[in-house]
Amino acid sequence: MTSNDRLRAIIFGLFIVSSMLLFFVFPRVATPLLICYVLTLILNPLLLFFERFGINRTASSALVVTLLLFLTIYPIVKVTPLMVSEVNNLEVYIPKVENFLKSVYAQLQAFVADRTGYHLSSGYLLQSMNFIKDEFSAFVLLVPKYLGSALELFFIVPLFLFFTLKDMRNFRERVTRLLPNKYFEKLYHLSFQFNRQIGDYILAKVIEASILGIIIFTGLFFLDIRFSLLFGLLAAVTNIIPYLGPVFGAIPAFIFIAAEYGMGTHFGGAFILYMVANVIDIAIVFPLLVSKIVDLHPVLVVVSVILGSQLLGITGMIISIPLAAAAKLLINQMLKDVYEERY
Repeated sequence: MTSNDRLRAIIFGLFIVSSMLLFFVFPRVATPLLICYVLTLILNPLLLFFERFGINRTASSALVVTLLLFLTIYPIVKVTPLMVSEVNNLEVYIPKVENFLKSVYAQLQAFVADRTGYHLSSGYLLQSMNFIKDEFSAFVLLVPKYLGSALELFFIVPLFLFFTLKDMRNFRERVTRLLPNKYFEKLYHLSFQFNRQIGDYILAKVIEASILGIIIFTGLFFLDIRFSLLFGLLAAVTNIIPYLGPVFGAIPAFIFIAAEYGMGTHFGGAFILYMVANVIDIAIVFPLLVSKIVDLHPVLVVVSVILGSQLLGITGMIISIPLAAAAKLLINQMLKDVYEERY
């Protein structure tokens, strides 16, 4: 390696380290940049689509950002009043849910005591319910702060996104050119594959979650169950978590339905709805959208999710699959290099 190559490698290393430090030292700057990076990966195919019609990159970037703003603002304006109304009404039903859980736990205590002679303590249930109420109250108090942060991002992200879309190609080339020449082409190709795969994966997960949320919302709405929009949104958001997400999204809905409507037709209909929705997701949507993109064996997917949950909890479960896909790309490139050197 020549002295010039060493200098370029050092500069590249310093750039990577400084970029990582940025996320820890200046989170208010790093957060919109990270959001812009993710949005750029998702929106890049649309940008290329506009460019095929002869629209220059600057105009295409402006068009993509404008379209994104419209598709974001319009649903927010329509849905936010309904969501605020449902959240406000939810507080009225919390005591009913609390009494239902106490009743079910009392029946469980009687059943266990009758069969085994062991008396379950009520302390765990009370502690859990108090914890949930405290967390919900804390969340409500923090809503103004969250709204302020969201409003700040709403103004910053579109500006950052425009320049990211416009200059991403040149930026990637300039960064990778800091590497020694023999690594430049490989890293550039690898980064292109990584960005395309991660962008496609994120878009596929968003589409998958949206489909599930719409199915749940529509089904609960026609079953005439309250808070159908809230439970549909919850199902969509929790579906981002592999395997356990649908369970996390269904439990609050089942508890509320049982407390409000009993264990009759509403509960049975909701149970069938969630089962059908998740069968559609697992058997049709996930294989068509997600599995083909990451191209990972199901065993590797399960192992990566388990490792992610052990290391970083729910966050680890969410990022485990794209990280495993990235690791596969890197390993394949390394094996290819070894093969080319030997043969």
